[in-house]
Amino acid sequence: MQALSTPAAGSNLRAIAAAVAGTVFEWFDFFLYGSLAVVLGRQFFPPGHETAALLSALAVFGAGWVVRPLGALIFGRLGDRVGRRRTFLITIVLMGTATIGIGALPTYAMAGVLAPVLLVSLRLLQGIAVGGEFGGAATYVAEHSQPSRRGLNTSLVMGTGTLGLLLALGTISLCRHALGEDAFAQWGWRLPFLASVLLLGLSVYMRLHLAESPAFEKLQREGKVATSPLKEAFGNRDHLKAMLLALATMTAAQGVVSNAGQYFPLVFLQSPLGLDVGTAGELMMCALLLAAPLFPLAGWLSDRIGRRPVIITGFLLAGTTLLPAFKLLAAHVRPELSFGAALAVLWWLSVPVALVCGPASAYLVELFPTRIRYSAIGLPYHLGNGWFGGFMPLATAALSAHYHSDFVGLFYPTAMALLCGLLALWLMPETRLRDITQ
Repeated sequence: MQALSTPAAGSNLRAIAAAVAGTVFEWFDFFLYGSLAVVLGRQFFPPGHETAALLSALAVFGAGWVVRPLGALIFGRLGDRVGRRRTFLITIVLMGTATIGIGALPTYAMAGVLAPVLLVSLRLLQGIAVGGEFGGAATYVAEHSQPSRRGLNTSLVMGTGTLGLLLALGTISLCRHALGEDAFAQWGWRLPFLASVLLLGLSVYMRLHLAESPAFEKLQREGKVATSPLKEAFGNRDHLKAMLLALATMTAAQGVVSNAGQYFPLVFLQSPLGLDVGTAGELMMCALLLAAPLFPLAGWLSDRIGRRPVIITGFLLAGTTLLPAFKLLAAHVRPELSFGAALAVLWWLSVPVALVCGPASAYLVELFPTRIRYSAIGLPYHLGNGWFGGFMPLATAALSAHYHSDFVGLFYPTAMALLCGLLALWLMPETRLRDITQ
């Protein structure tokens, strides 16, 4: 047991750091599109109807989430067959290539309807890549971690979404200030996507130098690597039950809560509250920077008191405070922006996100055995985050537009958080002390 868990403390830390850094870069690529949804709506969809263009851009944003379960199936099987390290080396190359491609696309004014078709195609490739990334990163980091630090270490994987969004917003802000608003709106929006070539090169270099996880190497030595991991995962009643349990008690609402707390506010600040993309981005960058430590704190707390109480608290906080928080945010932006007060509200919106997401990777890893872990984690995670969470910005914005209310759409994430929190109270097992080396 000791040999499996700690080949060397330093090498474990390097492996975890490299895996986490690569996942940050992957989320940077994925969230660049979402951070520029308002700008891209004007570039890739017919002009003349601002709301329709925004909803179309958000629909394409959601499409990238919808195909994530497909990526989970493809790369989960590969990860359980040939190893964690090789598989998420492929996912980072796929993501980087698609992101660079978006930066080179013709706009609607140049190519007409072909422009959004190409945009959707590349966005789908991004979604497939992310679908394969999370299961590998979470599994890899957990299998390099001591049991007493598993929640803390894997919380870093969940925190990569926040850091990736923060990096995306920072890059956009830098380009805006360097080029000016007009040039950025016309062509400068391409630069953050094209700059991904640098991160792609660094990510590939880091992942080429990773060692395989100790748990998977043990399976290889013992000749126990799964030959049909998907068949094992879905053909075994206990494994299928665990996947449904993960979906019902956490992942169905996890993506909803995450997008409601950390992505949708960026859209909300611009439309309907009317802030320009620069001011909205600066507010969100400050909030995300302040919120980043909450993820390891939540993961550490789950190592001390358990995954279950931390996750349930996060759901119940989200369900009871989302609507009041957005109303308070609007009050501090209209008619005159109060930066500090708005920042405080945005930080608060990240608290339930961290409580839900911080222990999530450890909880999922601990539900499944090593042989099928990569495959089994991916599907419930990306079904929940991709299908329920991916369309949260579109559903919320569409409901608000239909009912001519800025806030009515928030009943969707509120209801999902409360429903999942109640199911977790009833059904969620405590997994903190489970042995994941089997």
